[in-house]
Amino acid sequence: MTTVSGHGPWPGGTRDVLEAQLTVLDDLAALPTGVGVVPFLVQLSGRGPGADAVGRTGAMLAEMPVELGPHGWKLADADGVDERRAHGLLREDLGALAVAAHGHSGPLAVEVVGPWTLAAELWSARGDRVLSDVGARADLTLALAEAVRAHVADVRTQVPGAEVVVQLAEPLLGQVHAGVLPSFSGYSRLRAVAGPDVVDGLRPVVDAAHDAGATVVVHLGATWVGVPPVALAGADAVGLDLAALGRGGGNGQGPGGWNERAWELVARATERGVSLWAGLPPARVSQCAGPALGELADLLSVPWRRIGLPAAGLADVTLLGAGAGNGPAGPGDPGRAGLGPPDQHRALLANLGRVAEVVGERADA
Repeated sequence: MTTVSGHGPWPGGTRDVLEAQLTVLDDLAALPTGVGVVPFLVQLSGRGPGADAVGRTGAMLAEMPVELGPHGWKLADADGVDERRAHGLLREDLGALAVAAHGHSGPLAVEVVGPWTLAAELWSARGDRVLSDVGARADLTLALAEAVRAHVADVRTQVPGAEVVVQLAEPLLGQVHAGVLPSFSGYSRLRAVAGPDVVDGLRPVVDAAHDAGATVVVHLGATWVGVPPVALAGADAVGLDLAALGRGGGNGQGPGGWNERAWELVARATERGVSLWAGLPPARVSQCAGPALGELADLLSVPWRRIGLPAAGLADVTLLGAGAGNGPAGPGDPGRAGLGPPDQHRALLANLGRVAEVVGERADA
């Protein structure tokens, strides 16, 4: 059956963590019968530094302390108040999850920043991005692998019945591969990372999650060129924002935007057993007809069939919201200021459930 999940970012402040986690679990449980659900650990980034994706993931790194610097998070010489705050917020989130998901048995998703995007977002203690130093980024990858292994164990301790799904957010992987990220000075660009090296950077983290008994999804956002490295690294699924795929061959506003190259890569990955987690934008709303949910279903099912994939495979797709604060903010991105109110996120989950119903029917047709 077609499934619904989410990335994790959710609006709210310090006192809203438990309420937000309960809301997500309750809303997913209320989706129509016949729609699968993967509950997810919420991330209330509105609580400030340390609740953001990069700070949260950086604080998980063993023997690689981090702190806030002028450009964002950077490696530090020793643990400090910034890292302790991030640790405290993560413990709070896991505690809320233990209460809200008490007795839960089944899939449970948690999102962390992937190795390449983390290397692009983290700065060295006294230099450029970690990405610019081959040795430093190798150390970062190994530290992240151990951090993911430990995080999976922590989640399973809080929710013993959880079948953990690790979502690696890699929205900057395409920029890393293309060599377009600016250096510290801004006057040059960091050297592009070759495809085989991209695979080698992903594989240790994917393997660590598998060793811990978790399933792995790598979310690429609009970076469809990253699909082959994700498949070669051994991930179980790849996440793509489907509306963005159309920008390669249309206006990107619906199924008329056709990107054959992107969908060929999706098809090849699917044939290798790599599932698709499809990010869908908010539905257009008409005062007369309500949300245009059929358009969202078409955004997936029309190119899926056009590229020649079997309709039955739509039952294996997981739907989640695109543009809902997934992954870390990129360079120059203001971050999570546009998360919107909780009702907007709840409406998105409800609409995704109805879209999943439609997609499921098309899979059975």
